[in-house]
Amino acid sequence: MSLHRDAVDVLSEWDALDDRQERLRRGYLDHLARHDDGLLRACREAHVTASALVVDPVGERVLLTLHARIRKWLQTGGHCEPGDATLAGAALREATEESGIPGLTLLAAGAPVGLDRHDTPCAVHLDVQYVALAPAGATELISEESLDLQWFAFDALPSGTDDSVRALVGRARGLV
Repeated sequence: MSLHRDAVDVLSEWDALDDRQERLRRGYLDHLARHDDGLLRACREAHVTASALVVDPVGERVLLTLHARIRKWLQTGGHCEPGDATLAGAALREATEESGIPGLTLLAAGAPVGLDRHDTPCAVHLDVQYVALAPAGATELISEESLDLQWFAFDALPSGTDDSVRALVGRARGLV
């Protein structure tokens, strides 16, 4: 199965949380119907991305990255790559690369927990969001894409954290 087919299947089967999420889900599916390369950076109009919010093994904190280009605290994640077979796999790969933590596992039975559409310097990102659990004894390691990497309590996110990240943190808290 191709990454494109996986994305269409995942989004077709996903139960949106509310009307806004349903509109995003339909928009993502329309985008993928129009663009065979709709998951890759080569698609300049917009592209589907995959992210994962990393939760500590005790379920009390989340790991956020201070993104080097965007200069905001965000969940880990980013572009799908040609070698990715699934959206979930892309989210897990990105989270592992950006957190430096091996052995992450996706929660919610590997299903997305939300969608977010946002502008970035390269294109519009149609982000599919997951939640990943860090293993016991996990130690984070800052990647070249980050200025900083820190654990934050669910109720103590840094000032300026955008609403999308706050909503994702709320959904993650509901899972743990």
